[in-house]
Amino acid sequence: MGELKSPGAAAEGTSKITIEGGASGTSGFATTKLDALLAWARKWSLFKYPFVTACCGMEFMALTSPRFDGSARFGAEAPRFSPRQSDLLWVVGTISQRQAPVLKRIYEQMMEPKWVLAFGTCASCGGFYDNYTTVPGIDKIIPCDVYVPGCPPRPEAVLDGLILLQDKITKNATGDRRPGIVKPREDPIRDLVKLRRKDKEDNA
Repeated sequence: MGELKSPGAAAEGTSKITIEGGASGTSGFATTKLDALLAWARKWSLFKYPFVTACCGMEFMALTSPRFDGSARFGAEAPRFSPRQSDLLWVVGTISQRQAPVLKRIYEQMMEPKWVLAFGTCASCGGFYDNYTTVPGIDKIIPCDVYVPGCPPRPEAVLDGLILLQDKITKNATGDRRPGIVKPREDPIRDLVKLRRKDKEDNA
């Protein structure tokens, strides 16, 4: 039976595994980019914690319905209602000053690595609630990885946000927290959008 060793001389971001004393009496080594492998696994197995406070919650529920099947197709199907079992925090709706400590506590209880998605304009920048009772964006309380603007955002925009988050997980496996912003699209690029337009034409 061969002995596995992980030398400390491996390059940064990789793990070098040396196999000695194999059955054939030969020795060899295999180098694997474990960070890339773990990032690939994480981006397809996101455990979301929905923090829903306002009207964007209706669009959040529509996103998970069979018509869009948004969460399931991108590895975030089953919600978790304990922050200790979650690694993706969905902030859906307005955050008041009294809710801010609760949101921060939930974020601190989540397991590492963890990501945050701001769902809608109110979560992203406060929306049209510009007064002393509301927080002008969740990034005043916790780090945010992806902003999905809209009042409410279209399901296609949220899917773009999930794709953007997956790209961040893959490319920035080292913990880079630079946020990504979903930009509106004028031309449909997904079959989902084309399907919805075709339904409208058929019903016209």
